[in-house]
Amino acid sequence: MKANRIFSGLALGLIAFTGIAAAGCSSQRGSGGPEDAIAKASAGECLDCDLAGIDLSGQSLKEARFNRSNLSSAKLSGADLNNALMDNVDLQNADLSNANLTQSALTSANLAGANLKGADLSEAYLRGANLTDADFTDANLTGANLASTNLEEAILDGATLDGATLPEGFVWP
Repeated sequence: MKANRIFSGLALGLIAFTGIAAAGCSSQRGSGGPEDAIAKASAGECLDCDLAGIDLSGQSLKEARFNRSNLSSAKLSGADLNNALMDNVDLQNADLSNANLTQSALTSANLAGANLKGADLSEAYLRGANLTDADFTDANLTGANLASTNLEEAILDGATLDGATLPEGFVWP
């Protein structure tokens, strides 16, 4: 099924997201800093990291672990995040256009205002995510779990939602 309109006004399952702004990488207390966090991100594991604004466009980050990290305004266009673990991550205003997020876990993630144009989120787990103002134009959400998400003002033009689990009360034409 193809989505052909901007979905507005739906606030079902609204998640009150508390942003995380950890300095460096708190998973390595007493060490690190921005350079350490960037190295860990490039290696695919950075828990509780502050990576706001980082440019990882086109990077292969398969099975990366970014749980509880701040990736707000990050540039991840064309990145391969297949099977990534990104629970409780802040991706507000991030550029994830044409990214591969197949089978990724983004439980309770903040994707408010994120650019997901052309992204592949097939079989992704987004339960409880904040998707307010996110742009899913031409994105593939086949089989994705969107239960309890906030899709208020999300743009779903041309998105594929076949087999997706949608928020309770979500009515799609």
